[in-house]
Amino acid sequence: MSRTGNGKRPVNVAILGATGRVGQELLKVLDERKFPVAKLKPLASARSKDATITFQNKQYPVEQPTPESFREVDIVLASAGAEISKELAPAAVEAGAVVIDNSSAFRMSESVPLVVPEVNGHALRNHHGLIANPNCSTAQLVVVLKPLHELATLKRVIVSTYQSVSGAGKEAMDELAEQTKAVLSEEDYPPSVFQRQIAFNLIPHIDSFLDNGYTKEEDKVIKETRKILELPQLPVTCTAVRVPVAISHSESVLCEFARAISPAEARDALANCPSIEVWDSPTEGIYPTPIDAAGQDPVYVGRIRRDTSSETGLNLWIVADNLRIGAALNAVRIAEYLLEHKLLRQPVPS
Repeated sequence: MSRTGNGKRPVNVAILGATGRVGQELLKVLDERKFPVAKLKPLASARSKDATITFQNKQYPVEQPTPESFREVDIVLASAGAEISKELAPAAVEAGAVVIDNSSAFRMSESVPLVVPEVNGHALRNHHGLIANPNCSTAQLVVVLKPLHELATLKRVIVSTYQSVSGAGKEAMDELAEQTKAVLSEEDYPPSVFQRQIAFNLIPHIDSFLDNGYTKEEDKVIKETRKILELPQLPVTCTAVRVPVAISHSESVLCEFARAISPAEARDALANCPSIEVWDSPTEGIYPTPIDAAGQDPVYVGRIRRDTSSETGLNLWIVADNLRIGAALNAVRIAEYLLEHKLLRQPVPS
């Protein structure tokens, strides 16, 4: 019997990295969206030996992943890091599964679609079993840029990110919490996850530095934005900053267009997008903050205003839950698109 998705029949799902922060969010999103899971296979490293996962009132033992783990699996949601994905994703694809990978391992490969479904879902029709989820900062950015580009044609994008510690994992969240307590108690708590103290501080350094002075994180935003928007020559620049916030990334964005557009035109274009909420009455205190976005599905936009240094520029403030739109929610939306459009794969004959 074919395992091609028809949008209704339940499918077998493996979560690679099931015990991590994004893996836990994936389980939550699958449940919330009533994704049709027939069988669940949670996979994690040996550190999670003997652990169990609860999903829809059932207990599932966590298994250590091997190439044989992906037999009879339709979809693999991978959030175990680039090296693990490079090692195991090919085996999953060979077994007949579609891998939706949250790491940076395959994002810039020409043969791998890099997808935010509401922006470039059509790219999924050309997948070969492997699909890349973008960087969390990129995901929320392109959701907003797409309708604005359709309105007035983007000519340049300048983005500064203010990224929460959850983007660096559970250990980073723990470090922020414990370091904050230590500082308030006038105790020492030297950094181990971050390069500098994160409590009551900002760090303009995410990932390693490249020869051109940009970080890998900034380079990802630049290159991934171009790929997803299918604008390979679009001028994009980025400064990425880690901030002492638990969940949700924020971005200050300057967009320059082929023609001048008013803030009202931009608000209308953005408000017509189902995945965007416009919160933009700043004199009344209405604008999005990280706390507003945490645990929520939309990408929030506010502070929409003309740029005083450019005749065709607009400034915007963008906020979204990085664990959802930047990871788990986007991955599940990709899986939903695959089912709806019957884009899962045939089983490999034994």
